[in-house]
Amino acid sequence: MSMNGGRDGRRRLVVIGGDAAGMSAASQARRMSGPDELEIVAFERGHFSSYSACGIPYWVGGDVPERDQLIARTPAEHRAREIDLRMRTEVVEIDVAGQRVRARDVDSGAESWTSYDGLVIATGARPVRPDMPGVDAPGVHGVQTLDDGEALLDSLERAPGRRAVVVGAGYIGVEMAEALINRGFEVTVVNRGKEPMSTLDPDMGRMVHRAMEGLGITMVNDAEVTKVLTGEDGRVRAVATEDAEYPADIVVLGIGVRPETSLARAAGLALGAHGGLLTDLAMRVRGHENVWAGGDCVEVLNLVSGQEQYVPLGTHANKHGQVIGTNAGGGYATFPGVVGTAVSKVCDLEIARTGLREKDARRVGLRFESVTVESTSRAGYYPGASPMTVKMLAERGTGRLLGVQIVGREGAGKRVDIAAVALTAQMTVQQMTALDLGYAPPFSPVWDPVLVAARKATAKVRDGQR
Repeated sequence: MSMNGGRDGRRRLVVIGGDAAGMSAASQARRMSGPDELEIVAFERGHFSSYSACGIPYWVGGDVPERDQLIARTPAEHRAREIDLRMRTEVVEIDVAGQRVRARDVDSGAESWTSYDGLVIATGARPVRPDMPGVDAPGVHGVQTLDDGEALLDSLERAPGRRAVVVGAGYIGVEMAEALINRGFEVTVVNRGKEPMSTLDPDMGRMVHRAMEGLGITMVNDAEVTKVLTGEDGRVRAVATEDAEYPADIVVLGIGVRPETSLARAAGLALGAHGGLLTDLAMRVRGHENVWAGGDCVEVLNLVSGQEQYVPLGTHANKHGQVIGTNAGGGYATFPGVVGTAVSKVCDLEIARTGLREKDARRVGLRFESVTVESTSRAGYYPGASPMTVKMLAERGTGRLLGVQIVGREGAGKRVDIAAVALTAQMTVQQMTALDLGYAPPFSPVWDPVLVAARKATAKVRDGQR
């Protein structure tokens, strides 16, 4: 880094965004370089720093009693480590040529420029808000930040009735539907797809559908909300699709998120097909030696498909931050990519996936075989054994593992990690059958469900070669 921004001959690192990626980067850079060498200035437009957005549905649902339990490190704790974290301050412009950013105090409106030697863009994601009548009415909520969670809880207290509609049935939609059931609301989920959880193949999504209905959630699939209807007081009263209306005292948008890259776009930085920033392996924004980006505002390489993908998850954001902080602090680290692993739950049903779905494999031109097996979480005779379904995709010809989806009760979700490691190592399903996994009757059958699927996939790939 050239000398430019810092006072007293110090380098200055500026971080935009005070959550997982941004503050992980700031903290790691501070570990690498002391305050005498590196000045760190971070801007966060909200009220909170370093919190778990993934925990918001569990806070709303009451599983996590206190908001502050979701905060890993407060602004005061960051400042105690010589990181100048400026809350309620929004960066409104990046001047790449001049190596400076323009920030605005959210409350006073005062603006000032801050120069930098190194810049970290960790602007996160924003909830998708469909462009339709009534979507900004009181009682309609996105759930992305702790501020959003507070606003939703406040709205739940003041709702005139107990009817909730969740729009979308991805991870956030499904988790929020359960949270609202736990809060005593009648919940309807309106979903554009054939089944909930479009990150799964529809045959696996059907099991999630059944579990949601078992909780008392009304599922409306193959339907798109076209407008939000409001009462005389201006507050939401219903949502409408093309052929029906669903009464609602509260509406939660769970349609997903998009990368928050308007600042980066205005600054002329490289964006990918999904609207996220493109970086190299060291998380540097392509074409810029001293600008890094990480978290929900970037696209990542999918190691299975070989293509860039948008995967906004806290696990990646924290890893990106570690890599960026190491590099910005004078060390060297890389982030090779992802295999697309995610887990969730509906009540006691665990849902997990990694690698490619059938449509992903088709999209990139892979020929594959798929198998589905029914097994149990423990030895069948051991108390508490519960059913589990494992779906596995393998490349035709080579037998390379392409993807795994698991739906089942206790012990199902984290089994996907076996497949995540196998995908990262580019193992074949035949190689997987020899994996020396832990076995005892309380933990698994003699043949773990993932290995049963690998055996079946091996046979199918072999038959396909004849």
